[in-house]
Amino acid sequence: MMKQVYLDNAATTMVHKEVIETMDAYYGDLYGNPSSIYDFGQTAKKAINSARETIASVINAKADEIYFTGGGSESDNWAIKGVMAANRKKGNHIITSKIEHHAVLHTCEYLAKNGYEVTYLNVDSDGLISLSELEEAIRENTVLITIMFANNEIGTIQPIKEIGDIAKRHGALFHTDAVQAFGHVPIDVKEMNIDLLSSSAHKIHGPKGVGMLYIRKGIKIDNLIHGGAQESKKRAGTENVPGICGYSKAAEMAMDSMNERMSYVSGLRDRFLKKIPEAIENVRLNGHPTKRLPGNVNFSFEFIEGESLLLYLDMEGISASSGSACTSGALDPSHVLMAIGLPHEIAHGSLRLSLSEFTTEEDVDYTIEKLIGVVHRLRLMSPLYIRRK
Repeated sequence: MMKQVYLDNAATTMVHKEVIETMDAYYGDLYGNPSSIYDFGQTAKKAINSARETIASVINAKADEIYFTGGGSESDNWAIKGVMAANRKKGNHIITSKIEHHAVLHTCEYLAKNGYEVTYLNVDSDGLISLSELEEAIRENTVLITIMFANNEIGTIQPIKEIGDIAKRHGALFHTDAVQAFGHVPIDVKEMNIDLLSSSAHKIHGPKGVGMLYIRKGIKIDNLIHGGAQESKKRAGTENVPGICGYSKAAEMAMDSMNERMSYVSGLRDRFLKKIPEAIENVRLNGHPTKRLPGNVNFSFEFIEGESLLLYLDMEGISASSGSACTSGALDPSHVLMAIGLPHEIAHGSLRLSLSEFTTEEDVDYTIEKLIGVVHRLRLMSPLYIRRK
């Protein structure tokens, strides 16, 4: 049987067995509606309240600042649209970056078509924004700064505390898309002056279809869904009790093992970062060499197409990606790689490997071995490579 190596944890993760067991109880015996006043329903409500406290503790927030959603994209949409609508009297200006997830970029584009103004910050060759450019972009009518905590493609971690300090100093709100960072690196919303934060359960071995938005107490934000009184009357609809409880269990496990996982996974990452350039010529590391997520590896290989690279790796049992799972079917090169200055022909040859605590050294060495052969085979089919030789 062919060896299977899963290296696309930035797209989604395997659900922990303990998470599944936690969820099963609320699909089976404890299936009550948390809005019901009788004891059977209140058992579910207590489970949600407990989950809110657990998830809040991961980012040093208060339980009543956590609002459950259907995932990271929904949280991003709600944060941006909700804040801008509720604060229209203050202004209509948003600041973001050119390398945000499309859940942020497309939301900003939508608002720009409806009377709002958006400034898109540049990033350097490592994917970092300029703090001075950010400060210069702030106006009197700036309501919101939305900058992702860590990039989903190249793994670069932004200077979040410094961004939060700048926002607070100028009276702007700060939202961060922390979908890739939550549970993987330390986050303290108070210390970092974060006003709103998005997260998703399936990036930390939790279930798909559930996420959360942290909203600092006192923030003005429009309701996401009107109807019932759920989520403090801000997001109507019967809560996804099994998903929320599974999310809580995954967050608890992530918090308890964070330091150990960071050390282990970053060691595997650095093994990739060292060995791939040693074994393959004409390769470029994308993202900051040290200020990056523990499990993120992203390289561009000249003279080959990323799609072909993925297909050949898949034939060897290796699951990887060329960028965001949300744009995996797109023919255009990654907007992130274009923003850091890569030409089209190099950006098209990118490979993202995202690791987890279930990745082994054997997986790493097997992948490198197969990658060397695949790159060599594809380059022999490339007219550009042949002419160069």
